Parts: sequence; C-alpha cells; structure tokens
Amino acid sequence: MTALYTSVQSILTIVLIIALGYVLQRKGWFDEAFGGTISTLLMKVALPASIFISVLERLTLKKLVSLSSGLVYGFGAVILGYVIAFILVKLLKVRPGRRGTFINMFVNANTIFIGLPLNLALFGDKATPYFLMYYVVNTVSTWTLGAFLMSWDDPTKQANTGEKKTFNWKKLLPAPLLGFLVALVFLLLNIPFVEVGWLGFAVKTLDYVGSLVTPLSLIYIGIILAKAGFKTIKFDRDTIVALLGRFVLAPALIAMIISVGLHLGFGVPTAEAQTLIVQASAPGLAVLPILANQGHGDVAYATNVVTLSTVLFAIVVPVIMMLIQGF
Repeated sequence: MTALYTSVQSILTIVLIIALGYVLQRKGWFDEAFGGTISTLLMKVALPASIFISVLERLTLKKLVSLSSGLVYGFGAVILGYVIAFILVKLLKVRPGRRGTFINMFVNANTIFIGLPLNLALFGDKATPYFLMYYVVNTVSTWTLGAFLMSWDDPTKQANTGEKKTFNWKKLLPAPLLGFLVALVFLLLNIPFVEVGWLGFAVKTLDYVGSLVTPLSLIYIGIILAKAGFKTIKFDRDTIVALLGRFVLAPALIAMIISVGLHLGFGVPTAEAQTLIVQASAPGLAVLPILANQGHGDVAYATNVVTLSTVLFAIVVPVIMMLIQGF
C-alpha cells in the first residue's frame, strides 16, 4: 500500500502541474514563443545547474567506488536496452522525428522526481546509495547517447535531399552533460564545493535554478497538450511498443543481468537489486518533449508517451513490487 500511495501522490503532483500549463495556455497567458523560451532556458541553464548540484550533494568519490557493482549492472542493462531499441526502430520502421524519443523510452527513466521519493518510501534511507548508482547510470545515458539521438533524429535535415548530413561534434557535449562532467571533475579531485560554508550562496543559487527543471518541463507538456488537443493522447503502435520497453523490457533486462551475476557468484544485497529494478521501471523523462522540440522532432508523440507512462506508473509499481519479492 505504501508503494501505491507514494506513486499515486507523485503522479497526481505531475498531472496537476501539467494541467496548470494546459489551462494557462488555453487562457492565452503564453505567446507562441514561450514554449521555445522554456526549452532554451531548461537545456542551457536549469538542467546543467540541476545535474551539477545534484551530483555533488548526493555523491562522494568513496560512495561511487564502493558501489561500483550497481554501475556495472546499470550500464549493462542500458547497453542492451539501446541495442534492442535500435533493432526495433529498424524492424518497425519508426519514422524520423520519433526515433530518438522511442529509444529513450526504452532506456532512460524519470529517476529524480518520481524515482527518488518512491525509493525512499519503499526501501528507506539505507537504499539511497543504490539509488544514486542508478541515477549516475541514467544521467550519463540520458545526456550522452540519449540526448545525441534526440538531436540527430531531426526530420528537417533528412527532408533536405540535396543537403549532406554532417556530423556536429557539439551535439556530443550538450550543456546538461557538461554540467555532469564538471561535477565529476569536482568529485575526482575531491573539491569540497557543497561543504564550503562561504560558498553557500552559490550552492543555493544552483539549487534554485536547478529546481526549475521539473515544473517548467511539466508546464511545457501542458502547453503542448493545449495546442494539440487531447486527441494527441492515443495508443498507437509506436506508443504501445515504447511503453512496453519502459515498463517491461527495461526492468526485465536489469533483473536478468543481476540474476546472471548471482549465478556467477557476484551477489548484491536484496535492497540494491530491488532498487535497481524499481528505478528501471520508472516513467519516461519529463524533458523528452523539450529535447524533441530542440531537435525538430515529433513533440506530440514525446508528450504522449511521457504523459501515458506517468499515469500508467501507478498500475506498474504494485506489479513490479510483487515480482521482485524473490530477489
């Protein structure tokens, strides 16, 4: 009951913020440029700040090294997830503009806004270090290959038949990934940024700016829904397969890798195994519509899968909890 209650609470919060964006857009509060402004603000300012400060506040180098098994299992599942998603994109002939979102739904989850409070409710503080390992895996995956695929899958480029597709190296270093890399340097060099008292103003500034990410991403989803109408919320083939990837394949892959590790003698604590599986089944990233917009992709599709995965998660959590009791 605790898991169900916590997941419903988190989901209601998300739905209400999306509804706020929807209502305000319908009332004409936002002009046409507002959605693009939110997108730029999040990608270039708020997300880098959020990732930088989250890593430094939640992780230490000692923690990172001591829990390396979680990183191995997490990255193993992520790599397999990308491979399977790529194969399905080819087999199902997913159209340009949707491919990046489709693949990200298979691999990357909403770990902070939904995953963290749920993990605390289910397993308590003792499981927080295990959550952090999945957070690292998810962050690296999202802002390296995940973000790159969203920008690379740009249908406007493919429409220009006379134009050669050129590789843009800048796409490999989006601002959110730079935020993570800088935080990693601070960790490796043991620079006590968060702990230094006189830097409290800088930490608070980054906290405040970073806290814009979730509400603005959800308001953006509400704006897209208001512009497109509720007809965009539908269960088409690409949506159903993406949801199966998020809720079935992703947790199944990490459960399989953990089981193989156990048989090979590489055991992990029960709380760690359960944490990794629950986090792998969290809904799609709230920023997917923002990334789709940046890459001129199918924003309506991204909005559809994020909204549906968030609402359906209330049903998924109790099922996942029953299935992982054997770990």
